[in-house]
Amino acid sequence: MLGKSFWLPVATLWQRELVRFWREKARVLGFVGSPLIFWLVIGSGFGNLGFFFPGALTLTVMFSAVFSTMSLIEDRREGFLLSMLVSPAPRSSMVLGKTLGSATLAWIQGMIFLAFGPLAGVRLSFDVLWRSAAVMFLIAMTFTLLGFALAWRMDSSQGFHAIINLLLLPLWMVSGSLFSMANAHGWIRVVMVLNPMTYALAALRRVLGTQVSSGTPELGVSLTVTAVCAVVFLTVSALVAGQKTARNFA
Repeated sequence: MLGKSFWLPVATLWQRELVRFWREKARVLGFVGSPLIFWLVIGSGFGNLGFFFPGALTLTVMFSAVFSTMSLIEDRREGFLLSMLVSPAPRSSMVLGKTLGSATLAWIQGMIFLAFGPLAGVRLSFDVLWRSAAVMFLIAMTFTLLGFALAWRMDSSQGFHAIINLLLLPLWMVSGSLFSMANAHGWIRVVMVLNPMTYALAALRRVLGTQVSSGTPELGVSLTVTAVCAVVFLTVSALVAGQKTARNFA
């Protein structure tokens, strides 16, 4: 049974991420403002704000979650990560604390973006709010864990930024955010079926009650795939965190 030695580091790291975020309020403007402008421009251009809203919301949560883990690289430079590695706290508590903090921040920014839902015709009833909040937190945890696994092995913030843009932006574009699976052709449709982000977006689209085209995965399937991805990324993050010793970061 996990005791204080596990949960105290988790709570401490979670709180540290929130305090750091509070001191860098410009991050909210960057991670919420950019997808908001993108949604308004693209949605207005196509005359369909409702269809593009879930994609822009997913983009907000995804980028906030992933780029929040870039603080791992900063922690390594400042020596904080080394102090964590030599402490008696389990590595798994460090992984959980950092990812919970980053996921919470991404979730908060997603909730801020969700407030614009009525402009897209989303009726923010209590049922829609709590279901959307739950799905967004699952998405935030999934991509935070992915970002953690990548950031742990990176030594450069610029390199991390480049890898993330190269990996995640194309996956987001073929997740059903810009065009539906029903309108996809050839190999793009195959990529959409294999893309985990497709299921994260589909889950959010269904709980929001926005336009759902034919071929969109059902809610149960979407939640299952997203949860499985979260477990896989958690396992990978725990493994990579356990491989390097404190000497590697000295």
